[in-house]
Amino acid sequence: MHGTVLLLAAAAGALGLALWPGARPLPDLPPMVRLEPRAFLYRLDGDWRRDGRSVDAPVQTVSIPAPVEIMATPVSTAQWLDCVAARACALPGGPVDDPDLPVTGVSWIDAQAYAGWLSRRTGDAWRLPTDVEWAHAAAEMFRDDALGVDGDPANPATRWLAEYAAGSARGRDLDREIRPVGMLNVNSLGVRDIGGAVWEWTATCLRRGELDASGRITGQAESCGIYVAEGLHRAAVADFVRDPKSGGCSVGVPPANLGLRLVKEAASGAA
Repeated sequence: MHGTVLLLAAAAGALGLALWPGARPLPDLPPMVRLEPRAFLYRLDGDWRRDGRSVDAPVQTVSIPAPVEIMATPVSTAQWLDCVAARACALPGGPVDDPDLPVTGVSWIDAQAYAGWLSRRTGDAWRLPTDVEWAHAAAEMFRDDALGVDGDPANPATRWLAEYAAGSARGRDLDREIRPVGMLNVNSLGVRDIGGAVWEWTATCLRRGELDASGRITGQAESCGIYVAEGLHRAAVADFVRDPKSGGCSVGVPPANLGLRLVKEAASGAA
């Protein structure tokens, strides 16, 4: 009898199953990429001003505080629908007929629900990445949003025209086809699907900052309830918005579609 139990346990383990009544296999998950702390130059997120005029955000040297693992691809429609089947997530606002597409039409609040469900199911602490973590993961594919033109008190149209030109260029660069997960691109770290037609929620609240004439930060505050979404460019979107084209983008050109990828804390000393 003891041998039979051991054989059953081994078979169940091979299949990723458990032996208690009603147990379900663990959710399907994307492959993970480990990010180690390292210093890099990063243009701060947020809306920055000098003397009340909009300016480019300052650049600082930053590092993630500890190793994390980030999903190599965005959460797919199939992976999201596992959460829907468990009655822990709402149906997304995007298409659901192709399980291999990244899930779209999800709000920041929806993303939090998915992270909570995945944490409960796997026993790991899943969460949205901070903007710094996302920038680290994007590596050479992270785009600098600087316009190189500050607000001119003598000619306010200077900055407006630069913003219009940048928005037009981003529109031309946008690959509007939502491709199956893993099929768009891959960067030097092995992270895929950066900067396509799907923007990804982060855990970073919208920051509003002030600079003095020398570029030194004189003040900053967060507006939580509005969060940074990363993709072809940065955007700041209200947490309840699922379709940014219908409104709710607080800063910058609206994203085309909203999705997510998650991080979890990396095991200490893991390879």
